[in-house]
Amino acid sequence: MLVANRIVGNIYSSLRATIFLVRTTVESCKTMSEPENPSSDAVEDVEDEDHGEETGEVGDSQAIANQLMKNPGVLAALQDKLCSIVGSPSGYIQSLPKEVKRRIKALKKLQNEIIHIESEFYKEVNALELKYAPKYSELFEKRKEILIAAREPTDEDCDWASEEEDDEDKDEDAKLAPDSQQGELKDKVTLEGTKEAGGDSEEKKQEFVTGIPSFWLTIFKNVEMLSEMVQEHDEPILTHLQDIKVVIHEKDPVGFTLEFYFEPNEYFTDTVLTKRYEMRYDPDSQDPFSYEGPEIIKCSGCTINWNKGKNVTVKQIKKKQKHKGRGLTRTVTKQVQADSFFNFFNPPAVPDGSESEMDEETEALLGADFEIGHFIRERIIPRAVLFFTGEAIETEDYEDDENDEGEEEDYDEEADPDFNPEAQGKPNECKQQ
Repeated sequence: MLVANRIVGNIYSSLRATIFLVRTTVESCKTMSEPENPSSDAVEDVEDEDHGEETGEVGDSQAIANQLMKNPGVLAALQDKLCSIVGSPSGYIQSLPKEVKRRIKALKKLQNEIIHIESEFYKEVNALELKYAPKYSELFEKRKEILIAAREPTDEDCDWASEEEDDEDKDEDAKLAPDSQQGELKDKVTLEGTKEAGGDSEEKKQEFVTGIPSFWLTIFKNVEMLSEMVQEHDEPILTHLQDIKVVIHEKDPVGFTLEFYFEPNEYFTDTVLTKRYEMRYDPDSQDPFSYEGPEIIKCSGCTINWNKGKNVTVKQIKKKQKHKGRGLTRTVTKQVQADSFFNFFNPPAVPDGSESEMDEETEALLGADFEIGHFIRERIIPRAVLFFTGEAIETEDYEDDENDEGEEEDYDEEADPDFNPEAQGKPNECKQQ
């Protein structure tokens, strides 16, 4: 509590000092703008103000504060001062006695040991993931077989109660219908079942769908983080995506690889595109207290062998060039990078050495890339069907503000003690003083 009071006191003192400087500046400007020899009327006014100094001091301070708050320059100065105060040391630690500082050093050493134990814990977690990986892979392979229609699920495979059971609804409607309509309703249900099964129509037979089309494309479009990457020209290619797998690396450099499996298509000759991520489980020796668990430190993609004219990651632009000497103009075609999901497989290179060598744009791109790779591994692959149906998509919950203006509520006349039906329709009486 004492530390908090000191910090608040420092902030308050800084604010008072800032406001004092601003007020001094304002008063100086006012003094410079006033005439050197004030008139006798002005002197009398000053004398009158001196008599009421004690009573008007608060009002003057409030008026000055109001004037200051209306000045954009003053507000900017206050904001800069506040920004400089935030995060600044309070001086409390430096003011502690030597013996207390010595004990703090002991606590920091203990903290360092705790962090290294935490690092060992995450390494054990990685070993457990390697142990259970074959069990996951077996189930993921069954999922892939259903997606690409390599295997049709059995009745036992489909024995899962869904929220909406069409057959049960139809049976329930049949029970509630009058006896006179039972036969008609039964024929209707039979006819609908025949249509759903394809019936005898040749057109229905031709429209029979295998597997689950656009499964992964739908997931990418459902997840906001991924939908921002997918462009319109990417969608036809992603319809050929059959599976995404994660391979965990046991040997150094540790990390994982995402494998994207495609069926043969007209866009590129590859059947597997890969994205590798390297991770660090040990704390940074230069800054051990910043450790928050394993982190991705590097990533690398793969070369995509595009068919001629099918590379969606580049586009051709025409640019006019003017000859300096002759003044002639010519049009040249230049190839530039285009927005595409498949740029994911061509990330910027991480420079060797300190991360401070990276520019802000590269650092931001890599940060987003690491986040996406981690999300695909931890969330998308294990819960793919729930992202396909939308059940795993996180939605923001908004609470209604009871104090919102204009909010309509149900009005109960009987519960209103001030309600007077006889007074309705009569104009309000005007009371004159």
